Amino acid sequence: MRKEFAVIGLGRFGGSICRALAEEGLEVMAIDMNEDRVNEFSMIATHAVVGDTTDESVVKSLGIRNFDHVIVAIGDNIQASILTTLILKELGVNKITVKAQNDYHEKVLRKIGADHVVHPERDMGKRIAHSIVSNNVLDYLELSDEHSIVEIVANQKLAGYSLIDLDIRAKYGINIVAIKRKNEIIVSPKAHERIQVNDILIVIGADVDINRFEKKVMV
Repeated sequence: MRKEFAVIGLGRFGGSICRALAEEGLEVMAIDMNEDRVNEFSMIATHAVVGDTTDESVVKSLGIRNFDHVIVAIGDNIQASILTTLILKELGVNKITVKAQNDYHEKVLRKIGADHVVHPERDMGKRIAHSIVSNNVLDYLELSDEHSIVEIVANQKLAGYSLIDLDIRAKYGINIVAIKRKNEIIVSPKAHERIQVNDILIVIGADVDINRFEKKVMV
């Protein structure tokens, strides 16, 4: 079954995550108190809802505890962000990612059980969305609008194969520029290098090619 996501707060940051998840073809519920913003995302998200998530009865009525991952991207209202996170936690939401305004806000969020805290000034919405979508991607760095460097954890499907066996460059148009293996980093790995489970592959290429590789080989 496809994962279901909810994005609470549709400002610039929350909106960018909502768009990126929708572009991946995923189920997304977009939630905001501002009706104009909700209307804007009604054609982008699977569902777009006007709602005050600091009200527990509202959150319950949205069935939000059934979502796999909820992203709290509330703007400048730190109190609303904290209260929403607390309600989500108490309702038993599986995974909660929250936008923090500052280090103090982050400390509070972590204390009340946020699984992942992000700072928009340091993290791009698209980068975060990419890591949310893929269980194998550890990090994601945009080089341009179309090219990225990605850290991908090697799974059982790749284990035992050498780079020449996989022929990734010819098949997908991407390059493995390094392999992190425990405390070792293998830069410009040789063609005969065999991949081990949990190796971290540092891959560079066009976003479309990286996505194709992830979907065909990593899933």
